[in-house]
Amino acid sequence: MSVTKAEFNSGFGTWPQVVQVEQHCKAEPKPNIHLKGFRGSASQFFIASMAKQAHGLHVVVLNDKENAAYALNDLQDLLGEDKVLFFPSPFKYPYKQESVDNTNVLMRAETLDRIVKKPSWMVVVTYGEALSEKVVTKKQLKKNILELKVEEEISIDFINELLYEYHFERVDFVTGPGQFSIRGGIVDIFSFANDDPYRVEFFGDEIDSIRTFDPASQLSKKNYKKIHILPNVQDHNLMESREAFFDFLPANSFIWLKEKELSKEQIKKSFEVAEEAFKGLSEDTVQSKPEELYILPNQFDEGLKKHRVLEYGGSFESNPTQVVQFNQKPQPTFNKKFDILAQDLHTNKDNGLTNFILSSQAKQMERLHAIFEDIDAQVEFSPILQTAHEGFIDSDLKIAVYTDHQIFERYQRFRLKEGYNKAKQAITLKELTSLQKGDYVTHIDYGVGQFDGLQKIENNGKEQEAIRLIYKDGDILYVSIHSLHRIARFTGKDGTAPTMNKLGTQTWKVLKQKTKKKVKEIAYDLIKLYAKRKAAPGFSYSPDNYLQHELESSFIYEDTPDQEKATIDVKKDMEKPHPMDRLIC
Repeated sequence: MSVTKAEFNSGFGTWPQVVQVEQHCKAEPKPNIHLKGFRGSASQFFIASMAKQAHGLHVVVLNDKENAAYALNDLQDLLGEDKVLFFPSPFKYPYKQESVDNTNVLMRAETLDRIVKKPSWMVVVTYGEALSEKVVTKKQLKKNILELKVEEEISIDFINELLYEYHFERVDFVTGPGQFSIRGGIVDIFSFANDDPYRVEFFGDEIDSIRTFDPASQLSKKNYKKIHILPNVQDHNLMESREAFFDFLPANSFIWLKEKELSKEQIKKSFEVAEEAFKGLSEDTVQSKPEELYILPNQFDEGLKKHRVLEYGGSFESNPTQVVQFNQKPQPTFNKKFDILAQDLHTNKDNGLTNFILSSQAKQMERLHAIFEDIDAQVEFSPILQTAHEGFIDSDLKIAVYTDHQIFERYQRFRLKEGYNKAKQAITLKELTSLQKGDYVTHIDYGVGQFDGLQKIENNGKEQEAIRLIYKDGDILYVSIHSLHRIARFTGKDGTAPTMNKLGTQTWKVLKQKTKKKVKEIAYDLIKLYAKRKAAPGFSYSPDNYLQHELESSFIYEDTPDQEKATIDVKKDMEKPHPMDRLIC
C-alpha cells in the first residue's frame, strides 16, 4: 500500500500521548512533564505533532550544536522551514568581536524578531551554549526596530541618521548585514533579521515600494508592504539592557529539554570561559562584566519556572507533575546484510507493524528496491522521501520507521542556514569594487572598454549611481548597477592590452557573429569525428547487479548531485556498444 509523505506525518497526530500531554498542559498552569521511552528521532515527530495541535511557542533545547542541527533538520522537514528557526551561539570566544559569527547573529536576530511579532505558533531549536548568553530585552528591541511601510512619509536623511545610530555602515553596495547605501531616491538596507537586503524606493519623501533583492545580480525577489529593520542584537554598546532568553519568551511557552543536566553544564562552562576572558582584558578596556552578559545554571532553572517544561532523554532532574511513557525500540543494526533486513521487515509485518523506510534521496530507494529484487526478497514497505536522523519502532502506533543512512551505514550531514555567506553572493560586486580605473572590461552589447569608476547621474529625474566606461576615441558609456550582470572583467593574454571598441560602430557585432560562425564550424568537425567513433565497435558492460548496488550503498558519505550525475552518465556510456569518450576531473 502506497503512503504519501503527508499521510505518513499526519499519522503521528493519533499518538495517544499527544492528547494526554495536551490535556495535562491545559489543566496544570506550570506543568513539568517527563516523557520516557523515546527512541531515535521519535521525539522530533512528537514535538511536531504537539506544535501543530497545542499552539504557542515551542523551544527545543538540545545538549549540543550537532544534536540541535539534526533535530532542526527533522523538524523543518516535518513542519516547514518558515515555522522552525535556529537560535545558535553568536560568539566563537567571549569578548572578542572578531570571533563573532555574523550568520549566527543574523539567525538570533531573526528569531527574536519573529517572537516579538507573536506568531500563532512556531518552533525554535537551540542548545545550552546558545542560551548561556543573555539577549536584548523586548522593550529595548522594540525601541530599536525601524518599521517602514509603503506610502508612509519619512525623510531619507532621517533614515540615514538613524542607521548611523544603529551602527550600520554606509557603503556603495550592500553585501552583508549591518550595511546600507543611498543612491538618490533608492535606499538599500541589509537588516540583521533577514537573509536578503531590502530596497526601499522613494517618491519625494513617500515610500513608493519595498522589496528584497539579490545583492549579486541586483534582481528583485519579493515585494513587501511593511518591514522591520533590526540592528545588531549582539552590539552591547547599542543594546544596553539584557535578559535571559527564557525571560524574553512569552509566559507559558513550551520548553522541550533533552538532558537538562548537560545544558546546565554547558551554561556553567560558558560562564567560566567568559570570566577567564574578562580577566585577560586590559584595564583601560571598557566591557560589561560576565554576569551582565551571561547567565548561571541557577538562572536557567529560574527561567524554566515561567514556562511549561517537557523533559525527555536518558536522565531527568526535577520532580514531574506527570510521567508519560512511550513503548518504543531503536532501529536495529543490520551491518549491511540485506537478507537480515528483509527478514526483519517480514517479522514486523507478521507482528502487525507497518514498515516505512525514509530517505532524502530517491536514488537510495531505487538501490534498495534493486537489492531486494536481486536477492528475491518479497518485502513490503512504504518509501517516504523525508529526512530523519534516526529510525525507531513504535508499538502504540504499530509502525517501524527506518532510515536509509542507518541501513547502509552512511554518514548523514546536517544542514544549517548559510545566511548571507552564500558562495554565489556578491561576486559581481566584489569584482566591481576590486576594479581599478583603467582596467579593461567587456560589455556583452558594446565590447571592450576601460573602467572609469562610479558616478552619480540623473535618470528620469532621479539621481542614481552608474558605472562609467570609456571606449575608443573617448566615447563614454554609463551602465546602471541594475545591469551589472552584463559586464565582466576582460580576460586575455597576460601583458597584452586588448583593442578597445568604438561605440556606434558594427565592429563588436561583426566580431561576435564571426566568433559564432567559427564555433559552428568547430562543432561541425566534432560532429563528424564523433559519428566515426559511434560507428566503431566497443565493449559493452552489463548493467549493475546486486553486488554493485550493495557496494555503492555501503559508501558512508552521500554523493553530491554532480557526483551522482557523473556516475550515472559513465555507467550509461560503459553499457553502450561504442567506445567511451569521457573525462572526469
